[in-house]
Amino acid sequence: MIEAILNYEFLQNAFISGLVIGVIAPLLGVFIVVRRMSLIADALSHVTLAGIAGSLYLSQSFSWLILLNPIYLGIAAAVSGSILIERLRRLYKHYEELAIPIIMSAGIGLTAIFVSLASGFNTDLMSYLFGSVSAVSRQDLWIVIGIAVIVIVFLFLFFKEMFVLAFDEEYAYASGLPAKWIHFLFMLIVALVIAASMRIVGILLVSSLITLPVAASMRIAKGFKQTIIYSILFGEAAVIIGLVSAYYLNLAPGGTIVVTSILILLIVILVKKIVLSSNAKERGAVK
Repeated sequence: MIEAILNYEFLQNAFISGLVIGVIAPLLGVFIVVRRMSLIADALSHVTLAGIAGSLYLSQSFSWLILLNPIYLGIAAAVSGSILIERLRRLYKHYEELAIPIIMSAGIGLTAIFVSLASGFNTDLMSYLFGSVSAVSRQDLWIVIGIAVIVIVFLFLFFKEMFVLAFDEEYAYASGLPAKWIHFLFMLIVALVIAASMRIVGILLVSSLITLPVAASMRIAKGFKQTIIYSILFGEAAVIIGLVSAYYLNLAPGGTIVVTSILILLIVILVKKIVLSSNAKERGAVK
């Protein structure tokens, strides 16, 4: 497999993109999970799918758009979706969770319309739905790297503010932090990460890579920074094992990455349960 990676550019693109996504998706996922916003990733992924379907339809309808990379319209749709979610959250102040199903429903509806209007891009759409190693181009790789730089710079500049927002949003507003703008920028970056991850993990599965490594790390971490570190380690492990499995078994990489993430979560839960049970027995024996 190493020889194949060295010889084929699409495998290089896929593995490098996967490794980068394995860092930035769980990294943002920690803040998303702590703030109880996990379903927002699902909503934005469905909006991104609508942008992809729209781009494929336009390229089919207008020959001069055939070279347009669908990821651009997918990113635009994800960013627009994040802005609309924020608008709706402010509109329904006491029922902020309504924004998520509204945007998710809009994404699913628009996708269905574009698919029914067009024909012949089902194969292309499937690669975006569940990920495809062979579909990752060098251009996609550079987009992923660019978004990763944006994520790291944002968290480097606003880590303390994001930490306060994650654990005490009311205090963040009361202390004079520009909480609305920071949250708005955070939502835009989440949208970018979801759009960047769709080639490897697939749009329908990308939220799993954001949340599952965090769920596993929260079982064993003893602090916020440890949660971030373990989340990234579990995310990278899921991506590497998933891509290797997809290569040898000829499966969709998104599915193997998500199943690996689930297995890691189950192993962590089981090990944690065994350790707690063992400690309880030791304490009982001492008494």
